[in-house]
Amino acid sequence: MGDKKKTTPEVVEMEKIVGFAKRRGFVFPSSEIYGGFGAVYDYGPYGAELAKNIREAWWKAMVQQNDNIVGLDSSIFMSPKIWEASGHVGGFSDPLSECKKCHSRVRVDHLLEDAGVFADEKMTEEEINGLLVENKEKLRCPKCGGSDFSQAKNFNLLVQSNLGNFTGDWDKEPTYLRGETCQGIYVNYKNVLDSTRVKVPFGIAQVGKAFRNEITARQFIFRKREFEQMEMQMFVHPDDAMDMYEKWRERRWQYYLDLGIKEENLKWHEHENLVFYAKAAWDIEYRFPFGFKELEGIHARGDYDLTQHAKFSGKKLEYRDPKTNEVYVPHIVETSVGVDRTFLAVLTEAYVEEDLGDDKSRTVLKLPKQLSPIKIAVFPLLKNKPKLVEKAREIYDELKMQYMCEFDDNGNVGKRYRRQDEIGTPYCVTVDFDTLETGEVTVRDRDTMEQERVSVDELQDFFTKNL
Repeated sequence: MGDKKKTTPEVVEMEKIVGFAKRRGFVFPSSEIYGGFGAVYDYGPYGAELAKNIREAWWKAMVQQNDNIVGLDSSIFMSPKIWEASGHVGGFSDPLSECKKCHSRVRVDHLLEDAGVFADEKMTEEEINGLLVENKEKLRCPKCGGSDFSQAKNFNLLVQSNLGNFTGDWDKEPTYLRGETCQGIYVNYKNVLDSTRVKVPFGIAQVGKAFRNEITARQFIFRKREFEQMEMQMFVHPDDAMDMYEKWRERRWQYYLDLGIKEENLKWHEHENLVFYAKAAWDIEYRFPFGFKELEGIHARGDYDLTQHAKFSGKKLEYRDPKTNEVYVPHIVETSVGVDRTFLAVLTEAYVEEDLGDDKSRTVLKLPKQLSPIKIAVFPLLKNKPKLVEKAREIYDELKMQYMCEFDDNGNVGKRYRRQDEIGTPYCVTVDFDTLETGEVTVRDRDTMEQERVSVDELQDFFTKNL
C-alpha cells in the first residue's frame, strides 16, 4: 500500500482513449452491428453515468448556486422561422470539397488546418478556393492521401426534417432539428421574465441535444452529428455587459480547475475575427490528445439575438426596469460547452497508467469523486461463503439507496480492485471473515490504494465525509 508510482506522460494517445472507452463500457460506436454510423456514438453503462454526473455538476454550478439563473428545457423542434431569424438557414454552413481520387467529401477548413493553413470563418467561397489552389501541394485526403480536390461549396449544417409535412414537398418547407440550444432560450426569454420573479441581470440555463450535418467524422466524440450542449445566456443592461462578460470568463476558468483539470492543460484563445454583432469572444481550450481545441466558448453577443427575434416575430422583447422605468433590449453574455467535449476532457485528464514496481502496473481513472460513475464497490472476500455474500449484499443494499454502487464477487479481490480502478470508483468495501466477528470492513482508496478498517455502523458517516 502507498507504493511509489510513476505515471505516463500528460497527453494520452487518442487510440488508447478510444479503445479504453469501448472496452470498459463508456462509449460505443453507434449502430456498430450494422457497420457503424459516422460521427454518432452511444454512451455505455459507465459512460451514461459519467455524462449524467457532468450535466449535474454543470447544473449545480449554474442554476443551484446562483440566485439569478433559472433552468429551461426547450423543444428540439421549433418554428422554422426561428432558424431564419438566427441566420442559420442562410449562413450556417461549412465549405465542402470532394477528393477527385476517392470521391470522399471533406471539410475544406479541416483539410487546410491539417496542412497548417488556417481559414477565416468569414471567408467567401472564392477566398476559400484561392487557399485550396495556393496550398494544393500541401493538401492530403484523409482517406486516400490524394491531393486533387474539387472547388469548395458551402454546405448547410442544419438537419432537415419532414415533421408535420404530409405533401411530399418537405424539402421546400422544411422543419429542422435544432442546430444549437440557445435559440430556445432566446425565444423563451419573455416567458421566463413574465412567469418568474427574475429581473435583469438574470440568466437562463439549459442542457439539451443539438444536431449538425457534419461532413466528416473526426476526433471521436469531440465532433458529433448528434451532441449535447450546456448553455447559459445572461441577460444584462447594455452598460454592464462587458463587466459581466469578464466575470463569467473568470468563473468558467475556475470551474474547470474545481473539476480537477490541471491549469497547464487549459488555455485561452481569443477570436480575432468576430461576427458583426459580437463584442468579444474567447474560448477555453483543453489539451486533448490531438492538441489544444475549444472546450467552452464565452461570448458577448450584444442585443443581436433578441433584436432579430423581435423583428421576425413582430413581438416586443424589450425590458422595462421596474425602478427607473428605462426601456431597453438586454445584451447577452453566453457561456456554451458540450457534454461530449467535457466528457472527453475529463476522461483524458483522469486516465493514468501507473507503474507500481515489481513488474506490476494498473490503469486507473482518477476522476473527481463527484463525476465517478460508480461511487462505491462492495465485495465479499469469497463468493462461495454464503455468510460473507449475505453480509456484503446487506451493506450494498443499504449504500445503494444513497450512492451509485456496484456489487462484485467475480475473481480474486485484487482483480476486482483493478476493475474498479479502471472505471474510476473512489472506494471499495470488502467484507471478510473478521467482519462477521468485529463488525468492521476494509475500505480501500482508489488513488492511494491505502486500506483502513471501518465499522459497518460508521460507513454512512465515512462516505458522507469523503464523497
